[in-house]
This record gives sequence, structure tokens and C-alpha cells, in this order.
Amino acid sequence: PRVGTVPPLAETEERAPLFDPEATVLITGATGGIGALIARHLVSEHGARHLLLASRSGEKAEGAKELRDELQDLGAEVTIAACDVADKGQLEELLAAIPDEHPLDAVIHAAGALDDGTIESLDPGQIERVFAPKANAAWHLHELTAEMKLSAFFLFSSIAATFGSPGQGNYAAANSFLDALAARRRAEGLPGTSIAWGLWETQGGMSSQLGEVDLTRIRRSGIEPLSDQRGLAFFDLALAVENPLALAVSLDPAGLRARAAAGILPSILRGIVRLPTQRRQASAGFLGAKLADLPEAEHETYVLDLVRAEVAAVLGHDSSSAIEPSRAFKDLGFDSLAAVELRNRLGASTGLQLAPTVVFDYPNATALAGYLLAEASAGGMAARVAVKAQATDEPIAIVGMACRYPGGIGSPEDLWRLVTEGRDAIAGFPEDRGWDLQRLYDPDPERQGTSYAREGGFLEAPSHFDADFFGIGRREATAMDPQQRLLLEAGWEALEDAGVDPASLRGTPAGVFAGVMHHDYANGSTPPLELEGYMATGMSGSIVSGRLAYTLGLEGPAMTIDTACSSSLVALHLASQALRGGECSLALAGGVTVIATPTVFTEFSRQRGLAADGRCKSFSDSADGVGWAEGVGVLVLERLSDAEANGHPILATIRGSAVNQDGASNGLTAPNGPSQERVIRQALANARLAPQDIDAVEAHGTGTTLGDPIEAGALLATYGQDRERPLKLGTVKSNLGHTQAAAGVAGVIKTVMAMREGVLPKTLHVDAPSSKVDWEAGAIELLTEAEP
Repeated sequence: PRVGTVPPLAETEERAPLFDPEATVLITGATGGIGALIARHLVSEHGARHLLLASRSGEKAEGAKELRDELQDLGAEVTIAACDVADKGQLEELLAAIPDEHPLDAVIHAAGALDDGTIESLDPGQIERVFAPKANAAWHLHELTAEMKLSAFFLFSSIAATFGSPGQGNYAAANSFLDALAARRRAEGLPGTSIAWGLWETQGGMSSQLGEVDLTRIRRSGIEPLSDQRGLAFFDLALAVENPLALAVSLDPAGLRARAAAGILPSILRGIVRLPTQRRQASAGFLGAKLADLPEAEHETYVLDLVRAEVAAVLGHDSSSAIEPSRAFKDLGFDSLAAVELRNRLGASTGLQLAPTVVFDYPNATALAGYLLAEASAGGMAARVAVKAQATDEPIAIVGMACRYPGGIGSPEDLWRLVTEGRDAIAGFPEDRGWDLQRLYDPDPERQGTSYAREGGFLEAPSHFDADFFGIGRREATAMDPQQRLLLEAGWEALEDAGVDPASLRGTPAGVFAGVMHHDYANGSTPPLELEGYMATGMSGSIVSGRLAYTLGLEGPAMTIDTACSSSLVALHLASQALRGGECSLALAGGVTVIATPTVFTEFSRQRGLAADGRCKSFSDSADGVGWAEGVGVLVLERLSDAEANGHPILATIRGSAVNQDGASNGLTAPNGPSQERVIRQALANARLAPQDIDAVEAHGTGTTLGDPIEAGALLATYGQDRERPLKLGTVKSNLGHTQAAAGVAGVIKTVMAMREGVLPKTLHVDAPSSKVDWEAGAIELLTEAEP
């Protein structure tokens, strides 16, 4: 159930019924720690005399025979059976063997297993290993006993399903199924109670499958481990509850208050633990108040010591001296759960509102301490960012555009029709590239050499090329990377769109700036001997831009840019700078990607970075990875004054742009929020604009669970502040997929068309805004519907 529909917590009164001494009680998972504890309790305290104890190992389980002997000494008849209760056939045989003189009267389903992981990292095997003994077995018990007249049917669930438990997506879901099954049985007039247990101290329970760091994290969250005595007392209370769900958990008020102060207390507990309003307000700046009492020379040391102490606590170290200030959190052993906990602890200990991605933004103790110090000081970090505008503010005019993208898109007008109609261009893997499609796809993300996605955004017939038109021989054309061919065609078409005769540019200082990141054409194959002498230029990345410049006879700069997914935007930036600097009179700028081999799919499958359905769910709560695609886009650029003098159509102008690098972050490919903020502010300064001047942003928005929240955080911190109207946010990746080196220019073409048509198209596949983004931190709205 949604948290909002959970009924208020209420205590129950002790009114435990006795078990029929002549009937059989079945306990699953019975040779585990809690199952064995319950078995002893039923015999010694509730008069149970016929027990059927089922587990996968049966009598081979450690301590099983000793348990049977102990229970028999107490006067019970005990059968210990080896049965996988997730196997319906085995369970049916087990129930059929119960003697008629001692019919089954009560079921206690205590079986379970852990195989933890965050939702985005879970594989089907992990889900099955947890669901089978929990959910599948519970359903089999329900079906096979539905016609029996049972007096009790107890399901041992977990508070992970009620409160949520970081890193236990599969376990929480499986236990939620138990809670729902109990409610269904009650609705059908059958006995059913799901007991959502907290952490037990007993050996052999679920706690024994957790590491010490996990146990410490649970204790700090306000959940105290249950002693055996208290757990059994809770069980007795649960025997008589009228609701189908009972919580058996010991709560630590101090831990709950700390979570409430950090703003992370589950809503179901907020009626139990509340902070006084004045206390919450006073805590907002309590780090700043503490610093005010210290000499300024001691501020940095105090905050760094605070951060190191919290890091040490999260990682389970006895002393903060174990935390090297300059070492990346990732190298210290942080995972996503530890990063969230550190953010929560620092929020509670400083009173600052910290972004969910703060540990990725500031990747070591020194950097994080510097950020906290700046935030606690007047003005915060944002006020300290100094930017210097570029020397000239003359806008660069876009006078021509051309593109080819998936879905049969052959022009900017085609692209516009696709986005305004709310369609995506994602389809199955192409059959014309020699890929072994039967072997390539496997839903198992662990299977090497395969992809668990089998859809993407692909061009129609990228190998088609009119070599004669460009005066290129057959053998040379065959050896040319399709990316060269596509850029050549798109560059020609863009010039025609600008009203420029391509032949008229021969001998002029026009430039070519082309983004390219793939160089795998003909990789893994042996080219025919007749192509020798052509492959070197056909496969060279530098020739992608050089081919266009050579064919048209251009004498300005010609460069191929590979900055991965930003390549076409960096090409646009460099072209604009070259125009402003007088290095060229006209520039062709853009990017091209053709996926010649499926390597990008197999690589990202191993990294769990792909969307299984091939679609980028940008900024959505359902975002599950990137969807790869391909395409080409080219812009024709001139200085605004030249475009006006030459009578060329001015489709849009570029007021400013900027480039930087993430610098040190938590991993080579991990994005960095503060660096993104800085590049935004630099671009605005170069454009002589304020953040409030911007009405809409065409985002990167790959649909990944880390990249999207970091990008959204940077946008909220810059464009989202001090606004009368919310900034509108969208991305063309939801339509095309991630077209890689051609992605940025696709967003530019879409935005130019949107400005000319007066419509901001909707972004697809947004079921709900991402819960990993603090949308309340600024005024930004996702374009889930088209708007003027």
C-alpha cells in the first residue's frame, strides 16, 4: 500500500488464544533462529502438541535434531521435514502426509532469505532468491489450505515493507506481498495475519545475514533489536489482533528524533515522534551558530573534523583518524546507501538542507567540509562563484539546419512532427548490420557478450550513400565510416537550408567542427584486399571533419571533437568562439553517431546502465537507464552582423556558451553537480543574461538514476531560484533515445523549432517526477504536457 493509506499505529491488548493440542501446527523456515524460537514457545506456552517443522534442509539443518529432542522432552510430537515450500508440488506432498487424526489447524510462515541490492542494481536472480521462499511459498500455502478450516494463518513479514528499507528493494516488495495476502484472506473470510517484524537479536534470524555496518545503520535509524523475550511477547499480542497487519518493532525515540530533524522520518511514524516547531526552526542554522562562537581560524578544522567523524561513523570506524581527508569517498568504501546515510547524518548534525547527491558533488571529506562551511556562512557557495564574461557579446546566428535521426527523420521539420505528436522513435535492433541478433539478446544482465535491451533508436539504411554526387570512387566510399558519409550529406543539406551554394565556399575561411565518439566501423572484420589503402582515411576520426572540409574546399579550422555525449555541443561552442575570434567567416557545427557494432549495448549491460525497453525516462521516477540511439545534426553558423549583411535566414541566435570538466568526483565517469552549476553560470555570464531570463531548458536527461538527479540539482540551484514563473524542463531524448555525439545538436534543433513554432513539446515517459530530486529546492516544472 502507499504510505499515505497505512492506518494509524495503535497498540493491541493481550488476548492470546490457545492452539488446539490435538491439531497440527505447520511452521516453515522452522530450523532457522526465529522459527525454532517460535516452535519452543508454542509448545511451552501455548500447549501445541503436534508440530510439523519444514525447512529446505530438514533434519540436516544445524541444530535440527537437538530442537526435535528438546520439543519432545516438553511433550510434543515433532516431525522435521525437508521441503522447499516455494515448490508447490513438494508442499502439496508435505500437507497430504499430515495424519487425519491430527489435521492441520495453524500455519506460521517464517521462511525467508536476503539478497540485498538497490532497485536499479537488482537482477532477476536476486529477485527470485528472495521472492521464492517469501512470496511464492506464501501463495502456495494460501491456495493449498484455502479449503481447510484453519484457526490461524500467520505470515512473518518485515518492517522493510512498511517503513521502507534502503538497499532491500526485493525484500521489501516480497514482504509487502505477504501483507497484501493477509488482507486478502481476511476479506475472503479466512484467517490471516501478517506480522511485520523489526530486527531480532536472535542468532540464525535475518539479522545474521546482515553485516555489522548494516546492523549499525539500522540501529541508528531508530530501530532497536528485539530481544527473544520481547519478540515472543509481541508474537503473543499479534495472535489476537483484529487487523490483518501487525507491527512488531521496538523503536528508539532518540534515533527517530534524529531522523525527524533530518527530514527523513517515514510518514507513518510522524505521529509518534514530532519535533517542536521552535526546535526545527532553531536547528536550521545551528552550524553557523556554532561557527560564530569559534575564532575564524578554527572554522575549517572544526567542519572537517565534523565531516570525518560522520564518515567514520557511517563506515564503522572507531576513530575519524582513519578517514584521509583527500581520499575519494568511493575509494573509502562508500556505496549509494552509505552516501545517503552520510547526507542524512550531516543534515541532522548541521541543520543544513543538503541535496541527495551532495556526496557525489563533493567527493572527499575536504571538499564536502568546504561546501558545508560555505553554506553555513552568509551567502553560501553560490555567491562565491566568480565568472568572467567573454570579451565580445555579439550573438552567433544559426542560419541553416539539417539532420537525420531515428524514426525516418530526414529534416528538422520531420523531427518537429515527431516531438509535437508525442511519439518516440525506438525500435528493435537493426537487421542490416551483421549483428548476431539471436545470440546478442539475453535478459540476464550477467551474461557476458549480450545485451538485456533489444531496442534503441536506429537510422534507416545509414549505409546508403550517393558517392557519385560527391565525386568519390566506389572502393573509397565502401571504406568510409558511415559517420563520414552522413556528416557530408547533412553538411551539404544544412548549407542549402541556409540558402548557401556549397560550391561557393571553396577557398573561403569557413570551418567545420564535428562531434564524433564512435570509431568501430569494420572492427572485428577483415576488409577485402581491394580496400587496402583506403581504410586508414576511412576509419580515422580526424577525417570525419576533414572529409567535409576537403570536399567543399574549406580553408578555415576543421576539427573532430570527442568529448563523449557532449561532443556536438562542444563543437558548437568551439565554432562560436572561432567565429567571434575571426578564425572563420562561416562554420558548420554538429555531431554524428552510427552504432556500427553492438559494443555500447553489451558494455552498458554489464554496468546495469541500460533501460531494458530502450527508452530514456528522463527525470522520471521510473528512470532505469539510458536508451542508445544514433543520428546526425549540422548547424550553419555566422556572426549575426554577417548573417544580416548576407541576407541569410536567422533561425535563432546563440548568446553565450561555456565548457568545463567535472574535475575530481566519485569515479571517472561520475558527474559532478557543482561543476555543472559553474558551467551554467559561466554560459549565462558570457551571454550577459541572468538565470531568471531563461524560460526553458532543453536538458541532457539521459534517464539514469545518478545523472538525472545531479543535473536537476544543478538546474535547481541556478535557474530555479528567485523566479516568478517556474522554469520549464524537457529533453528530446525521451523521443529519440540518447543519440550520443549527435545528442546535443538534436536538442538545439528541437529548441530552435520550438521557438519558431511557439510551443514547448512534452517530454515522454514521465510517470512521476524523480523522487531522487528535491524539486522543492527551486521552481522547475517538467514538461509532461505541451505548453505555449
